[in-house]
Amino acid sequence: MTNNFALRKIKQHSRFKRFINDVSVHTPFTRLALLLIVLWLLFSAGIFLAERNIEGASIDSYGEALYWGVAAFSTAGIAEKPMSGAAELIGGLWIVVGSVLFFGTIVSTVTAYFMRPFQRPHKKIIDTIEYNLEQLNDLTPDELDLLRETVDTLIVHVEHLKKRQSNKLA
Repeated sequence: MTNNFALRKIKQHSRFKRFINDVSVHTPFTRLALLLIVLWLLFSAGIFLAERNIEGASIDSYGEALYWGVAAFSTAGIAEKPMSGAAELIGGLWIVVGSVLFFGTIVSTVTAYFMRPFQRPHKKIIDTIEYNLEQLNDLTPDELDLLRETVDTLIVHVEHLKKRQSNKLA
């Protein structure tokens, strides 16, 4: 019983790792998140530089500018208005660009992730085979014989496809 539980946990961990890998490799999440972070750092630096010598400004450190950048684009509504015209312009641009990029990252990642199986049907075949191989211990002898015949047919078909592709290249 404990061994079964451990195997199930390992399979769940493996699926989670596969999910994280799929999201990071096959969706725009990583690139867009990195772009968002870089722009956040740059716009925050711009806000800080524009506000640092202004008397009575609420942003007097880079850390406060970073906080302002998150509060402003996340529509939390708790970011105080910058004092200088340059900082207002930079802040306004950041609010628009940051919001579009943040929410665009979420929408594009979810869309790409869920549309991926429709774009790559062979991935569904491989996932089905992997799932069924995990269930081998539960198969009856008749089902195992059918599986062997199916795999043998699949191997013959794959060899035929490889031969046909190599003939096209030659």
